Amino acid sequence: QVQLVESGGGLVQAGGSLRLSCVASGSIFAINTMGWYRQAPGKQRELVAGITSGGSTNYAGSVKGRFTISRDNAKNTVYLQMNSLKPEDTAVYYCNIDLPFTDYNGRSGVNTYWGQGTQVTVSS
Repeated sequence: QVQLVESGGGLVQAGGSLRLSCVASGSIFAINTMGWYRQAPGKQRELVAGITSGGSTNYAGSVKGRFTISRDNAKNTVYLQMNSLKPEDTAVYYCNIDLPFTDYNGRSGVNTYWGQGTQVTVSS
């Protein structure tokens, strides 16, 4: 059983900053990609940022230069530092991790897990 617990969301004025954290616990031996997604009311969930086990990162164009994703492998934790926040960043933010597995037939794959979400509201 794997659980992801997010924290750090809240209400902030435009131009402000927030730092989201997501801690993974349970039967974890290795984590591939970790990421943050968001979903605003009436919109589809979208990728905000991702980080590989090797530390390579990618960002949505709308947040590039303002948000920074990082991870602490020893703590099974992924962070999202959000600066210069805009009202359009308002959404529920979800963390996501990919865990590799090998089944009893020796076949390998990846299981994806999601957190419960944390609300970020940016007022104008």
